[in-house]
Parts: sequence; C-alpha cells; structure tokens
Amino acid sequence: MICCLNPACHNPPNPDRTMFCSNCGTGLVVLRNRYRPIKTLGGGGFGKTYLAEDLDKLNEYCVIKQFAPRVQGSAAINKATELFEQEARRLQQLGEHPQITTLLAYFEEENNLYLVQQFINGQNLLAELKQQGTFNAEKIWEVLLDLLNILKTVHQHKVIHRDIKPENIIRRSTDGKLVLIDFGISKQLTMTVITNPGTTIGSPGYAPLEQIQDGKAYPASDLYSVGATCFHLLSGIHPWIMWEQQGYGWVSSWREHLQQPQSSELEKILDKLLQKDYQQRYQSAEEVLQDFSSPLPSLSPVHSTQAVVGTQSSSSSFPVTLPHQPQTGISPARVKPKVALQKASRQNTNWRTRFLVGAAITIVGTQIYGHVRYGLFPTNPISVIASKDSDVFLQRTLTGHSDWIHSVAISPDGKILASGSCDTTIKLWNLATGELIRTLTGHSGWIHSLAFSPDGNILASGSEDKTIKLWNLATGKLIRTLTGHPRWVNSVAISSDNKTLASGSGDGTIKLWNRQTRTLTGHSDSVISVAISRDSNILASGGFDNTIKLWNLATGEHIRTLTGHSNWVYSVAISPDGNILASGSYDGTIKMWNLTTGELIRTLTGHSDRVNSVAISPDGNILASGSFDNTIKLWNLATGEHIRTLTGHSASVRSLAFSPDGKTLVSGSLDETIKIWRLK
Repeated sequence: MICCLNPACHNPPNPDRTMFCSNCGTGLVVLRNRYRPIKTLGGGGFGKTYLAEDLDKLNEYCVIKQFAPRVQGSAAINKATELFEQEARRLQQLGEHPQITTLLAYFEEENNLYLVQQFINGQNLLAELKQQGTFNAEKIWEVLLDLLNILKTVHQHKVIHRDIKPENIIRRSTDGKLVLIDFGISKQLTMTVITNPGTTIGSPGYAPLEQIQDGKAYPASDLYSVGATCFHLLSGIHPWIMWEQQGYGWVSSWREHLQQPQSSELEKILDKLLQKDYQQRYQSAEEVLQDFSSPLPSLSPVHSTQAVVGTQSSSSSFPVTLPHQPQTGISPARVKPKVALQKASRQNTNWRTRFLVGAAITIVGTQIYGHVRYGLFPTNPISVIASKDSDVFLQRTLTGHSDWIHSVAISPDGKILASGSCDTTIKLWNLATGELIRTLTGHSGWIHSLAFSPDGNILASGSEDKTIKLWNLATGKLIRTLTGHPRWVNSVAISSDNKTLASGSGDGTIKLWNRQTRTLTGHSDSVISVAISRDSNILASGGFDNTIKLWNLATGEHIRTLTGHSNWVYSVAISPDGNILASGSYDGTIKMWNLTTGELIRTLTGHSDRVNSVAISPDGNILASGSFDNTIKLWNLATGEHIRTLTGHSASVRSLAFSPDGKTLVSGSLDETIKIWRLK
C-alpha cells in the first residue's frame, strides 16, 4: 500500500507499484526514496499526518507530518512555516528523553516540508478511557508521575508544551510507559514566560485561562492541563463540557463530578493544579513531586460536598406582550453558594489573566497548531478623557458585580441601565444617579447579552445556561424562560416593532422568537452577535466563522454573506438610518459596510488588540468600539476619522451602549466595573 500525499485527496490509499493516485491523479512518491506513506493518521490546520515505513530500516514504522497549511497571506504562511520548523527543533532538542518521540528527519521535497518522527506503538489515553472506563486512583498516580517526570525535562529545556490532553499521551505497548507527543504548538520559554498578545493556542477545556485569553504560557500552564487531563480520566467528563456549563468556575467544584471520592493527598494536588490563577498553582513539576508523600499515597477516601445550583422550568415562545407570570427561577439564597465559590476562586487573582467567553471558546475549533493572530495595529496617540471641561468625561464608575461584566444596555426612556455579569446576575441601575435599583437572579450561567423591548417593559437576557429569560422591568419578576438552543446564548436583540426576539448561539444557529419559533442556519461556527435594523427588516449576525450574514427578518431568508475579517466577528451594529453596518473583530479591526449592497466601505484600525464591541450613537454620527487593549475609541461614522480614545478601564472592554439621547456612553469591562461617560 502507498498513500497519496496530496492533502486535498479524500481517498489517498493506493495499491503498491501504482504511479498515480486513482482518486486525484497526483503522482505517488516515496519521500527521499526512503519513507513510504501507507496510511493517513489525521489532519490539522497545517497538513496531514501519515503512518509510513522506513525502507532503510527493514520497513520499520515511522510517522510523517506534512506541511500544507490552510491559511492565506504571506504573513500567515511564514508564521505557519515557523511553527512547523519549531516542532522539528523541539523534537530534536527533547528526543533523547525515552518518553518523548524522536526526530528522524526534517526536509523539503517538491516544495513541501516534511517532518519524520518515531512511531509509538500503543494507544492514547482517550482511547483507553473509552475502552476501559474511568481511571482509578492508582492509575491516576501513575499518570501523574510519568507526566511530571517528562515535564520536568521539557521545562528544563525551556520549552512549554501547551497542548497536554489525553489524545497527546500514548501508553507504549512494550513497557506501559506514557509518551508525550505533538509538540506542534510548543513554545520556547524565555524568562519563564511566553507573551504573544493576541495569540490563543491550546485545546478547549484543557488549556488554562492565561493561555486562552491572551496567549501567555508558563510551566504552570502545562501543569493546569495535567490537572484537567486527570479530571477527565477520573470522571469520564470532558473538561470542555464543564467549561461550557460553568466557565472556569468548574475548577472549584470538580469533586462533585467524580464517581467516587479520592484520597485527601490526590485531591490536594489536583486542587492546586487546577487553580484558575496561574500564580496560585504549582510553579514547577518538581514542586508537585515534592507534595507526593510517597510514590503511591494512601487511597483512603475523603468525602466532600458542594452546593448544587438548580435549574428552572421553561417555555418556548416569545410573547413580548404576555401577561405577568409568577417567577420560578432560582432564588437569591440558592445562588449565593455559587457566587461564594466564584469569590473564593478569585482571591489573590490577577484579573488580567481571566478568560473572555467568546475567545472562547475560544479557542473553539483550534487546529493542530492552534489559532494564531498576526500583526498588531498602532495605538492612536489621542488618549485619556477625564476632565469635565472636556467634550467627553468619565461621570462615574459603578461597582457591585463580583465578576466580569459581559453586557450593558440602556432602557428606551434612558432612565435604567442594565448590566449582565459572569456572576450570573443582572443588575438594574438608575442611569442618572448610579444608584442600584435591584438585582435579578435566576440564570445559572454567565450573562452574555441584554436587550430592552422598545416599549421599555421587558428586559431579555441571554446566558451561558442555554436559555433566554424575559423580565418584567417594573417589578424585576421573571416572566418566562425560552429554551431551545442546545448551547450557550451569546446575543439577543428585539425588533423595534416589538414582535420578534432574535438570539445567536454557540450552536451556530439564530432563533427568531415570536408567535412561532424559526431557526436560521448558515453559520459554520458559533454566532456571537446579532443586530436588527430600526425598520425591523434586516437581521445581521456575526460569528466565529469570520463572516457576517444578513437575513430578511420577516421570512428568515438569507440575503448575503459579508467576508473580509480574518478572525472572529465579535460584534455587529446597524446605524439608525439602516445604511451602515459596523463589525468589530478579533483581527483588531472595525469594518463598515453598505447594508444595502454589502459593499465594504472602509476598515478602521487603531486598536492594538481584539475588538469586542461596537455601538452606534442614536443620531448616527459616532461609532464607539471597545477592545482587549482596555480602551474605547470614538470614530466619526461618516468619515471613519478617529475622534478620541477613552481610557480608564483596567481590563478588556466587553460591551458598550449609548443612551437614547446620545449624551451618555456606558461601558462594561472585565475589570468588573461599569463606567458612565458623558458626551457634550
């Protein structure tokens, strides 16, 4: 058997002595007249992996990695090439360790790059988990000892793996030892820390907060992944599922999900491995090994209990004018244990390392070498606005939420500000005085989005708990819960005619709720933002597939797809006159589009990091953008000219909202504060 090396070939196996692939017609080759590919082992963002025979070693098996990146642009290709070569160098550097695969060759042939490495005969731990069931404590101790001793060497060589997970750990059949594979996204360690702002690399669920949020990796980052791997093997539950439900809050309650209690020694070690703040974790593999009281500590179980937040019954329609129904949500008393856990997990935490969900996810859909963002935009020199003599000044800062602020919205009469947080609560504030009116509880997950009905009677909230809740604004009582999305609800919007609520979800769909529910499909990944034109004719949606889609709101018909962003589209906004669509992206840019024709009008640059939020003033004159660079920028919507940069937040600006009179701008941030800016 010989395999076709065309990465686009969907049926590469061919009989021996065949000269051309029977499927695609590509010529079949033995690389360097030595390595004969015989079977595909998988594919990723930068090429395919093949099982091969080394003809110079009596047909001994080896593994070929092929460089064939699915990226565009010279910068992306150069970066991909660098990562591929980096893997070869890491293998050459680390391959003397008996539990790390050895590099056999690295070469170019016919304008393609190839890496040949040792083949490990065995089964990865994920396959072992599926076949044999959850691991007992003794097996977990063995996994810990093997991985920690491997990482001890890896980190001594100033390398961080950054993708430790069961699939990348093979149990060698000859001796039962664990072998760590796939150094494709590893990084050289400089001054004990890697910092590459805007780069998020790793596997969802296993990667720690600091690595996912802004591409920082430490030895402690690998140790977190070891802890997440052990949890998966002990519980049988993928940590990504836990993250979907609780964010990084799951690390405080992981014991609840085990089939049986574990020893106090093991629980203590896993607790410290799984700390959300990297500074609170073990800082080295040696430090973990020092906490081992013996090679196999006593396995006497220690029982632990945690409060469990309940769920709520639901309904599945959007009656904006329905009469009041009694609240059936979670009472404040039932929410307190979860909030207490979140507070405890944040003690001594550096908020700059916290994770934003859309990045989510980031990370959602990472490939072998992960997602890489290339290039930063220069920061505009016009900056701080603080004086009341200025045309824009900071009026006040609101505090009260105990976690990140993900959403802010202002009522149509301009009197009430609503804020949604990762502490699972919604707070209503008097916009004029900053006084807290009330706190709404009932969601069991992060609040991602808020929207007021045009008559100001109802507030809609979309949450990580996969539901949308409708609240009576006057009383704060829950009216109804809408269910139907199988994954988190990222964005909600209500049409100006008060008839339709639109929701975008991590399931890749948009739902339109009115007297009947309609589901719109077309995005190939999570939908992060939805916006409805003032005339209630057009719905715009942005997503993780880097596209914006326009829909006919009345019929659900897809009108067109706007492409041009090179990363996730995290926010969309439509001008009051319905002529312009603005989009903010993780590529660091804002794009302005002609909503009627779909033509790109201009691209705005100036933020030095990802753009989280865009909002347009009611008069259509000003565009505001919030970014991971902790700033808000104001732009002239007509000309694209940068007006001013607002600084004051100490973390990413996640959400923006203008008051109906256009004189107030509100910003919500990952620094757990809301800022109210006055525009003269």
